[in-house]
Amino acid sequence: MHGPDGADAGDGTGGPDRAGLPARIGAYAVERELGAGGMGTVYLARSRGGRAVAVKVARPELAGDAHFRERFRAEVAAARSVGGFHTAPVVDADPEAPAPWLATAYIPGPTLARLLETEGPRDEAGLRGLGAALAEALDAIHRCGLVHRDLKPGNIIMAPDGPRVLDFGIARALESTRLTATGVAFGTPGFLAPEQALGQEVGGAADVFALGAVLVAASGGSAFGGGTPMGLMYRSVHEAPDLTAVPDGLRPVLASCLAKDPAERPTPAQLLDLFVPDTAPPQTPTVPAAPVVPAAPAVVTPPPPAYAPSYPPAYGPAAGAFGPPVHGAAGDGAYGPAVAGAHGPIGAGSYGPAGAVPLHQAPTAAAPLDDDVSFLAVTAHRSVLIDASGVALGTETGDLEFPWQAVAAVEYAAVGPKDLGVTVRLHNGAVHQIVLPARRRSKLREWMEDLPLVLDCYV
Repeated sequence: MHGPDGADAGDGTGGPDRAGLPARIGAYAVERELGAGGMGTVYLARSRGGRAVAVKVARPELAGDAHFRERFRAEVAAARSVGGFHTAPVVDADPEAPAPWLATAYIPGPTLARLLETEGPRDEAGLRGLGAALAEALDAIHRCGLVHRDLKPGNIIMAPDGPRVLDFGIARALESTRLTATGVAFGTPGFLAPEQALGQEVGGAADVFALGAVLVAASGGSAFGGGTPMGLMYRSVHEAPDLTAVPDGLRPVLASCLAKDPAERPTPAQLLDLFVPDTAPPQTPTVPAAPVVPAAPAVVTPPPPAYAPSYPPAYGPAAGAFGPPVHGAAGDGAYGPAVAGAHGPIGAGSYGPAGAVPLHQAPTAAAPLDDDVSFLAVTAHRSVLIDASGVALGTETGDLEFPWQAVAAVEYAAVGPKDLGVTVRLHNGAVHQIVLPARRRSKLREWMEDLPLVLDCYV
């Protein structure tokens, strides 16, 4: 399989599939589209020398936002800095282009998610090999001072020469406080570490947690069951992982990866020893080496460099990745009568005066959605999740989930100095509201920056 899961493979001939395609991106001739998401489009293209590349192009309307370009430059710098055998190389990029783009080498192969669907679970030897490859990849990433933050089966390509970890769309430099701000969870429920689900600061141990969940999935199980994203996150924080599908010999290793306390998880280097213990004795040659005889200089034509082909999955970092300035006024800081206070119950009224809050109408026609583009704000007892499936509100009394086809509009506003209010209006006339207290005014500002861009992907 070539390209992201579910992407139209096309014929690559320049026939009907070329309708609407750009002829060239930078120095690369476009052949076909690999996939599209909320943040942009991925194309299969070729260099002038014939090398296949995957070019990830941001939506033009995002290019004018300074915060977006900051995030995109960080993505490029992160991806360029990571080496190793099991990650995807960046071959070119132009963050300053009218529509910023990033090119990676193209690797044919299915994702781990697709391979598990078609071939079923891995045996213990396969799991150990997969775990060792992923541990090497994480070690390369962490050595650069980065955290991937969204390791999952859909971001792992099973290439002919071994697994490759893809998508640094949400990997961020650890030293960048703005790009790793607390209070917003990045990643995919079911693979999120507890500290991610709670919106706390994360480090490399969060990737180790995700690796453990990936190997449970590759065993045929699910570390935290199924169901709603809120339920998955709750279980990752409060409940022990389900390791019943994991071979006995690997359960202690994966249990340590999935420890609630980041300090109790092994490092990627330690995982290598746990997955493939180095017990073999040193090897000595059985045939004496022939003496070295100087040879006359010769002109040798080197073979072409081995390309580590890869493609990025459907475009789009997670969790409010590229927030533009707030769309419309932020409101007068007060809710209507349906909300009695900063932490009042979900009511049936509206926020403040009509038109005083940013408003996003629900889509009237289906559009391509990207499961990786989402906004998640979490506090001690409340949460808001907005992703490709719709809007979910988590409260002390339970969760409410609204698919996009039921949603008429989503409104949001700053309520007082540090609270975020979100209203979901349904086509049946029902109105649901929630207030989330931010710990700092800067966190509220970040929520207000991130929310409109994620909403723009779906409404």
